[in-house]
Amino acid sequence: MYEMRFPNENFSHLTMEQLRGKEGARIRKVYQDESRRTGVAWKKRQYRVDDFNSATPINQALTEAHQALYGLCYSVIVALGASPALGFIHTGHDLSFVYDFADLYKAKYSIPIAFDMVAKYGDDDIADRTRRAMRDAFHQGKLIKQMVKDLKTLLKITDDYDEVSVVMSLWDERKGLQKYGVQYHEFGDAK
Repeated sequence: MYEMRFPNENFSHLTMEQLRGKEGARIRKVYQDESRRTGVAWKKRQYRVDDFNSATPINQALTEAHQALYGLCYSVIVALGASPALGFIHTGHDLSFVYDFADLYKAKYSIPIAFDMVAKYGDDDIADRTRRAMRDAFHQGKLIKQMVKDLKTLLKITDDYDEVSVVMSLWDERKGLQKYGVQYHEFGDAK
């Protein structure tokens, strides 16, 4: 995973602590660069799990963006039959591998999108706007396909399937394939 983040560098002589330090420095630089690029003030990553609203708008946006990324990572990991708790860098948590895997994409997706949303909207509905922007970026960047490819590379999975298909329809036993993303339930008086 470190080779994917730092191409053309040799890590064979570094300890795990040194690798974690190198990654921490990389991510801190990404936060600082995004702050300069967008003009959004940045001090440090800070949030309270039990009090989302007490965080600054940028920390709220980062939390939402990272959560969306974790959800997609979890889905890909489980879909390919791996354990979300596997953990190579993060350990001791039932989502350790999700956090490891998500770190590959934060600098390209969740961090810049969070800063963009705060720069554009301030604190106006920042959580919802950030989730939608992440959804759109996942689709536009074809991130699911990239994640499947990356995960197969990381876990040395070889198979005959090079294509990743995304479900674009739903099955109805009476009508056959139906368009996804449509509310088919008829609302009326509940009896």
